[in-house]
Amino acid sequence: MNAPLPADFHFDIQGLATAMSHSHASDAMRCQFSTQQWAILATYMQPFALQQGQSLIEQGASDQTLYLVESGTLSVHYQDEKGRIRLAMVAAGSVVGEGAFFSHLPRSASVQATNACKLWCLTALRFKELANRQSPIALELTLALGAVLAKRLCNRPKRVAVT
Repeated sequence: MNAPLPADFHFDIQGLATAMSHSHASDAMRCQFSTQQWAILATYMQPFALQQGQSLIEQGASDQTLYLVESGTLSVHYQDEKGRIRLAMVAAGSVVGEGAFFSHLPRSASVQATNACKLWCLTALRFKELANRQSPIALELTLALGAVLAKRLCNRPKRVAVT
């Protein structure tokens, strides 16, 4: 799934923090973390890259991993039982995977990179560790995820992005 990173490719959690604070998307994730809290959160997440067209999530898969988007754009595709497809776009500064994270249900849609992307993933196990060791950070992250979920559910075209 993850692409090999070029030697000059750089990840820094401040890039994600900047993407979230500067995003104008209606479903941008807004975390109120200090620089130190971002650094702590980074130790619980894994950065990686996707190339254009590479799949991130498959509809129906059982997984609760969250993916925070630092750069690039993801397309979300939902195919219903009649074969109809709905599409939503998720840009830098937002997240995918929050639906299964909260519901523990299979993924509701497929997600792939529309261009090169930098992402950070947080598994359910690492989130539980975060909650046990850094509960204020876990709480703020949970509230930000809940806000994204609520905004997407209130916006009919963005509902498909709840993965």
